[in-house]
Amino acid sequence: MSSNDIAIRISNLGKCYQIYDTPRDRLKQFVAPRLQRLFGQSPKQYFREFWALKDVSFEVKKGETVGIIGRNGSGKSTILQSICGILTPTIGKVETNGRISALLELGSGFNPEFTGRENVYMNAALLGLSRDEIDNRFDDIASFADIGEFIEQPIKTYSSGMFVRLAFAVAVTVDPDILIVDEALSVGDIRFQLKCHRKFEEFREKNKTILFVSHSTSDVVRLCNRAIWLDNGMIRKSGISKNVVEEYHAWMVHDTGLQQAIVAMTDALKNKGNEYDLVPVPVNACITGEGGATVDAVGFFTEDNKRITLLDGPKNVKIVFRVNAKVMIDNPYVGFHIINIKGLRIIGSNNHVLGQEMARIDAGDTVLVNFSFLFPEIENGTYFVALGVNDGTMQTHIRHQYIADAYEFQFNSMSLLQRQAVLFKLNHCSVDVSSCC
Repeated sequence: MSSNDIAIRISNLGKCYQIYDTPRDRLKQFVAPRLQRLFGQSPKQYFREFWALKDVSFEVKKGETVGIIGRNGSGKSTILQSICGILTPTIGKVETNGRISALLELGSGFNPEFTGRENVYMNAALLGLSRDEIDNRFDDIASFADIGEFIEQPIKTYSSGMFVRLAFAVAVTVDPDILIVDEALSVGDIRFQLKCHRKFEEFREKNKTILFVSHSTSDVVRLCNRAIWLDNGMIRKSGISKNVVEEYHAWMVHDTGLQQAIVAMTDALKNKGNEYDLVPVPVNACITGEGGATVDAVGFFTEDNKRITLLDGPKNVKIVFRVNAKVMIDNPYVGFHIINIKGLRIIGSNNHVLGQEMARIDAGDTVLVNFSFLFPEIENGTYFVALGVNDGTMQTHIRHQYIADAYEFQFNSMSLLQRQAVLFKLNHCSVDVSSCC
């Protein structure tokens, strides 16, 4: 591939920090090794090395939108700062081709004593625009930021949302070749986030290059051609965003890789004649109830029994979980909810709603519960499967166990319905327009 087709090239990048236990050790490191060499001794090291990045290599082609995901502390911000020239790599090389505009951590590149207007001119000048160019674009920047008369106030008086509005407005309006965004959009309100997403789409249509760091993996799948998963400063996986996000989610939820989870659980469950690839309930799950019956394994499946952590649109699915009864359950009442990250119950069902009575479960018995249904079109995002095991009726029952977050998954549909900013999408709807006068 020609170097002219590459917007960003990272080669064997590494960044090491020196960690000192006390300020005294820092002073010793500055003085003692020189004296030790002077007297012919081997110099002693008074610090510990911390490698924020280790041997990272990748390329981003012009016109690509690439997402970077990973836990806090995995090296995402470090790599963006290295690309922008804010940090100097310890080893390796960073090459960029084109004007870079970056929206990094809140406050970077802004002077809190300056007004919004003064910061716009300062930042745009640092990005290479002339005074005349900034004059011509200032109204567009102010309109995009939409902070009204606060543009003339010192930014130290701004809220975090106003701050990020102005920073993003400058970053996108200077017409960069490469746009780098580091999780800053989560600060803005929903209207501003929608505006930013439209700007992203506009940039993609103009064949601009975007490097995007976010904990919103649904945004990464929706916006990005590729994704890079960083873990402990190294690339753990790189490829099609949907595939990378699905494996990352399986690892984050169950503390193990996708294949490892399958192997570990399948062997255990085959002994019980179970054809499903169930996984353990997370150890940090939110669980309440009397404890007379417990759920020890769960899975979210396609209709052909493939366990998934990412659903890309309406499909026939199954929620399967295994219940161990410690006491006799005379009138089993089991159900599930799909809950979003704000705690809202989106959909759900139970055997009483379905008109299906279950046989008594004796103490010591283990049963497999399987709910099969057509998953509807809902808002893209992160969701949890909540499970309940009770004894009784919907009106009166003993709650043996309720798990609010038994299984986590992503819903990410490319349907045009996603442009409707509502939680639940109407798949079947008609409209009629007739003359009224």
